[in-house]
Amino acid sequence: MEKKNNLFPVFLKLDQLKVLLVGAGKVGYEKTRALIKNSPEVCLTIVANDICSSIVKLSGEKDNITIINRKFIYNDLDEKDMIICATNDQLLNQRIAREAKKKGILINVTDAPELCDFYLSSVVQKGNLKIAISTNGKSPVMAKRIKQLLEKVLPDRIDELIRNMNIYRDSLKGDIQDKVEKLNDLTKSFIT
Repeated sequence: MEKKNNLFPVFLKLDQLKVLLVGAGKVGYEKTRALIKNSPEVCLTIVANDICSSIVKLSGEKDNITIINRKFIYNDLDEKDMIICATNDQLLNQRIAREAKKKGILINVTDAPELCDFYLSSVVQKGNLKIAISTNGKSPVMAKRIKQLLEKVLPDRIDELIRNMNIYRDSLKGDIQDKVEKLNDLTKSFIT
C-alpha cells in the first residue's frame, strides 16, 4: 500500500525570505511567474548562464528581483532561505541540492521529487482566499485540473464574504471559545 500524502501545507511570506532561483529558461520563467503572482514583493535572486527574455520582461524594474547572468557558484547559496532549481542539468541540480541540505536551506528541484524538501503547489486565488493543491508530487497535471475546477465552482464574491466574516469576527465579544462557536454557527450553512 502506498503511503498517504504526509506533506504539511504552509503559506510563506516570501517578501520576508531570500529566495534563489537557479535556471532561467522556460521552466525558470514558469517558477518566476508563479512566485511573482503569489507574492509580488518576493525577495528573489535569479542565477543562470542564459536568461530568457520573458524573465527579464516579467521582472521589469522590480527592486525585489535581482538577475545574475552567469553560471551558478556555491556562494550563491549564502544567506538564502529557499532555493528553486530549474535547470536541465541533473548533475548540477544534485550538487546544489546536496549543498543546500548541508546548509539547512529548503530546496525544490524541478522534476526531481527525491531531491525536494517541498513542492510548489497549484494555487487557486480569489481575493484573500488562497487554496494550495498538492498531489504529493505525483501528478502536477492533475493538480492543475483540480485548480481549474475550483476556480469554476468558487463564487466570485467569496472574497466579499471573507471580508464580511473578518468584520463580524472583530466585532465579537467573549473568549476565544465563544467566538469560535458563533463563527461556526454562522458558517455551517456553507457546507450543507
